[in-house]
Amino acid sequence: MTLTSPLDKRGEASDDSYNETLRLLSEGSVHKHFDPYLDIDWDSPEFAVVPNDRRWILPAETDPLGAHPWYQSQSEARQIEIGMWRQANVAKVGLQFENILIRGMMQYVFSLPNDSAEARYCTHESVEECNHTMMFQEMVNRIGADAPGMSRPMKMLAPFIPLAAGPFPELFFVGVLAGEEPIDHIQKSILRAGGQIHPIMQSVMAIHVAEEARHISFAHKLLSRRIPLMSRPNRFVLSLLFPIVMRILCDAIVIPPKSFWKQFDIPKSVKKDLFWDLPESRQTLRNYFGDVRMLATDTGLMNRASRLVWKACKMDGRASRFRSEPHRSSHNAAA
Repeated sequence: MTLTSPLDKRGEASDDSYNETLRLLSEGSVHKHFDPYLDIDWDSPEFAVVPNDRRWILPAETDPLGAHPWYQSQSEARQIEIGMWRQANVAKVGLQFENILIRGMMQYVFSLPNDSAEARYCTHESVEECNHTMMFQEMVNRIGADAPGMSRPMKMLAPFIPLAAGPFPELFFVGVLAGEEPIDHIQKSILRAGGQIHPIMQSVMAIHVAEEARHISFAHKLLSRRIPLMSRPNRFVLSLLFPIVMRILCDAIVIPPKSFWKQFDIPKSVKKDLFWDLPESRQTLRNYFGDVRMLATDTGLMNRASRLVWKACKMDGRASRFRSEPHRSSHNAAA
């Protein structure tokens, strides 16, 4: 007969609960998933991208550039042109980030044991992310703007980021949330606002938000399980890296590349206003990360030193009370 300590029992119960959660997430992927070429009628007349469509104008309610006086002073045709390029670039950045995520996820799965609930769900997620990359690319192609997506430095770094998933899985999944949380926050803000947006954007965002809910839930669950098992020194190092990784990847995803500002001759002062000099734009940045501040607090990564790093990164603030808690302030999105 094998004796089991109370600590072992708690650990086994925790493993059972974790594996059951992953089983439910995997079943969700089986029974509720989307195919971008079945669930979006790309060739429908209402999905056509036509000239002078005002639905591409960036909304002041959910987009800081749309609310900026410089943008509002432009002609309607110019606002539409900027809006189309901007939305195409958001989609391009999204597919590039998910390409990195897929490669890292497969790196992580490679060494997992047989019967691993993590291996099954990670593979389900990777399949869904592959569909998202095709969906985002189709959106870019339909808009017709030659948007480059991420900045050149981020593209140079991209081949190396997935390699962290093997030796440093906690850091890699922090990076996963650094990309997923801002995009999810932006898209939810737009959908909640209920404004007039092009059907392509509406359909793409609705599918992406629905499936990202599972992906973000998995990353939170994995980190909640793994971080407490780390050694105290490693946990302290991660507590300092957590906000730094969040800020670096958020900027890479949210801030448009140099070509955007150059092509549309946008003043540097506008870029500074939006990213992140004004109090309103700094609040937008903080709003992106309420959920991950909650995660950091719950996993013991909020300490005196790490709070200073969160503040230095201009991402400090209260933690969410629950996942996806809406923010009441205006202009909660940027991309």
